[in-house]
Amino acid sequence: MNLLDQLAEQHISRAIEAGQLSGLPGEGQPLALDDDRLVPAELRAGFRLLKNAGYLPPTVRLLSELRSVEQLLAQTIEPGTRRARRKRAAWLRLQLGEARGSRVAALLEQRR
Repeated sequence: MNLLDQLAEQHISRAIEAGQLSGLPGEGQPLALDDDRLVPAELRAGFRLLKNAGYLPPTVRLLSELRSVEQLLAQTIEPGTRRARRKRAAWLRLQLGEARGSRVAALLEQRR
């Protein structure tokens, strides 16, 4: 953490301790994360349409499925089920790692 981050954290901690950050409008409410200021204007409508339709890019969908299979595998005791889940996880890793040198492959390597 750099010096600027440390100073900011100190100021925030002091404000919390002094009660300056309680009772603010929106406190306890979820954040509105639909901020698309960084998306080029010509792409915003298309991205919003895909998001509202529940579309996920294939790599994100595969990573999500791999994560859930790995969690299930960690909780599985039965040998037959473990074998099937290991095969499914290996197949998902293969699908994600097809593009060698891709960002997805790098993410998979970091997780091991």
